[in-house]
Amino acid sequence: MTTSTTSPSHTRDEELSDLDTKSIIHPHTVIGSPTKPVVFVKGDGARLWDAAGNEYIDGTCGLWQCPVGHGRQELADVAANQMATLEFYSSFGDYSNEPSIRLADKLLDLAPAGIEKVFFTNGGSEGNETAVKLARLAYHHAGQPDRTVILARTGGYHGMGGASLAATGIDRLREGYGPLIPGIEWLSKPHALPLGDDATDVLIAELEQRIAEIGAHRIAAFIGEPILGVGGMVPPPAGYWPRVQEVLRRNDILFIADEIVTAFGRTGEWFASTYYGVEPDMIVTAKGISSGYLPMGAVLIGRRVLDLADGALFLHGFTYNGHPVASAVALANIDIIERENLMARGLEVGRRLLDGLKPLEDLPIVAEVRGVGTLIGIEFATGDTASVQAGAREHGVIVRASGNTIVMSPPLVISESDIDRIVAVVTDQVKAAG
Repeated sequence: MTTSTTSPSHTRDEELSDLDTKSIIHPHTVIGSPTKPVVFVKGDGARLWDAAGNEYIDGTCGLWQCPVGHGRQELADVAANQMATLEFYSSFGDYSNEPSIRLADKLLDLAPAGIEKVFFTNGGSEGNETAVKLARLAYHHAGQPDRTVILARTGGYHGMGGASLAATGIDRLREGYGPLIPGIEWLSKPHALPLGDDATDVLIAELEQRIAEIGAHRIAAFIGEPILGVGGMVPPPAGYWPRVQEVLRRNDILFIADEIVTAFGRTGEWFASTYYGVEPDMIVTAKGISSGYLPMGAVLIGRRVLDLADGALFLHGFTYNGHPVASAVALANIDIIERENLMARGLEVGRRLLDGLKPLEDLPIVAEVRGVGTLIGIEFATGDTASVQAGAREHGVIVRASGNTIVMSPPLVISESDIDRIVAVVTDQVKAAG
């Protein structure tokens, strides 16, 4: 990390920090106890700079959202051009705009087989709200109103809304918010480390048992991330997803794949569903769809849902559905991923990062180093992950402590030298934490 000691930069940093602590409540902070923020002022590729002149390697893409990296002038130009042409108009009812139409068509080209329609949102929580509501509505409209139960998994993260938080299986995120929406039933975390070599058999047996106990006639959908993100960057045990899909289809239960984190090249495929060989009934996306340059998300909807809901009035939506500027930027973002072959690039840098960190498994403090593509996790057996996050940042590398796991998801454009720097800094900090 390099630091500028010039007075103007220092003054700017202090002014912004003071204004921030005076005016803003940040997500995931203690109300009434603000801490001095790191105020970012510039990004370029996998690098960030703060108001004090410090430089960082972005090992997390903020919250996993920037596969094409920071500071893409091309995306800024696309946004400016679209703003000058049509900045916004509602997409409710029979109104539309060209960028959202083009984006929907492109997403359907990229999606797994069976996906036929797109419903736009502004982010992941809205997407999961939409998917849960649509699953329930579809069965209600099809004459099966008792199908309201949603199967979710311990360790899953689906957002901060009503349904999305209710389906989030992380207790500390749910605590204190009172009664959440009913009808969520829980399954075990799909993590091979504690479950052993027969983890998939154990999980599938549990799934079938829970369906029998609840009654398939009462279950609308199963929601799950192909790879747990906030829950610790946990890939499923071998063979898990195809077997889950088979059980769900046999019982006429809809399958919602939460791909807010895993889509748009993270696994070397456009969607992790393709990576795992499954065809969900709905796929929820956000983050990488626009690389975070503007808020944008989409729910991709399959034929089974459309058949069940055919003729239903879907009284649901958000003001900025199908925003033309966000849609135009998302299209350009997808074009960059294609044109620069970033999915293959992501696999290369992901392997380098995982290989570099794997030796940490030899430390008593580390239970497992794991990853798929550029989604990497270091699970601690003991020790303080927060100290690793803080220490890495002091040395110019941003990683994230998520419970007992350090998680990483760098931009697909990150250089080999920056990957090696992440490995070196994180290795030192993990050793120090032990």
